[in-house]
Amino acid sequence: MLKIAGYVVVLVSVLGGFMLSGGALAALWHPFEILIILGAALGAFLVANSMATVKAVFRKIPIIFFGHRFNKPFYLDVLGLLYEVLNKSRREGMMAIEVDIEEPQESPIFVKYPAILKDAHMTAFICDYLRIMSTGTMAPHELEALFDVEISTLTEELSEPSHAVNRVADALPGFGIVAAVLGIVITMSILGEADNALIGEKVGTALVGTFLGILAAYGFVGPFSAAMQHEATEEANTYEAIKMCLVASAQGLPPALAVEFGRKSLLPDQRPSFAELETSVKGR
Repeated sequence: MLKIAGYVVVLVSVLGGFMLSGGALAALWHPFEILIILGAALGAFLVANSMATVKAVFRKIPIIFFGHRFNKPFYLDVLGLLYEVLNKSRREGMMAIEVDIEEPQESPIFVKYPAILKDAHMTAFICDYLRIMSTGTMAPHELEALFDVEISTLTEELSEPSHAVNRVADALPGFGIVAAVLGIVITMSILGEADNALIGEKVGTALVGTFLGILAAYGFVGPFSAAMQHEATEEANTYEAIKMCLVASAQGLPPALAVEFGRKSLLPDQRPSFAELETSVKGR
C-alpha cells in the first residue's frame, strides 16, 4: 500500500499544483499522445527483453504493490525450517532427512512452513544443497564456492526484471519528445490556415507529450524499477542467509549456532532478534 500512496502523492502534487496555478486538467488529456508514448515504450520493452523477462516483470507487478513477503515472519520461517532439518540430521543422521528433501510437499517438517513451500525455487534450492551435504563427499569450502557461484547467477536473474523496467524509464522522456515532435509537425502543417488560438492549442498538445514522458519516467516507472530492485536484493539476501546456515552446519556447528549465522547475514531492517528466533524455534 505504501507504493500506491506514493503514486497518489505524485499525482496530487503535480496535477494539484497545475490546477492551483490556473491550469485546466482537461488540457492534459490527449489520448493519442498517450498512445504514442506508451505504445512505443511497450514495443521497445518487448524487443529488448526475452519472454522470460517479460513474464517476470508482469508477475512482479502485483507482488510489488500487494505481496511483499520479505519480512520478519518470513525470515523466521526460513530459519525455523533450516533449524528443524539440521537438528533432525544431527540427531538421526543425514540419511534421516532423505525423505524430507526428496518429497518436501509431504515432509512433516516442510509442511509446517507453507510460505517456503509456496516458493518452489527456494524449496528446491534448500533441498538441492541438503542433498549435496548428505553425500558427505564435499568439503565445506567447496560447498561454499558452489553456493557463491549459484547465488551470483541467481542475483543477476532476480535483478533483470528491474533492469528491464529501468531501461523503459530511461526511454520514456525520449518517447515524450517523439510525441512532441509529431505534434509540432502537425502544427507546422496548418500554419497559414488556422488562427492563433488553434495553433496555440496544437503547440500545447505537443508540449503535453514531453510532460507525460518525463512524468511517467521519473514519477512512476523509475520508482517502480527501484522497488523491484529492492525486492530482488531482499530475495538474494535470503538465499545468502540459507547459504550461511548450511555452510556453518557443514563445518560442524550445531543447528542453533548455524541458524544464528544465517540470521546475522539478513538485512537489518526486518532481521529477527536472537530472542525472537529462539522463541519461534521453541514454539515450533
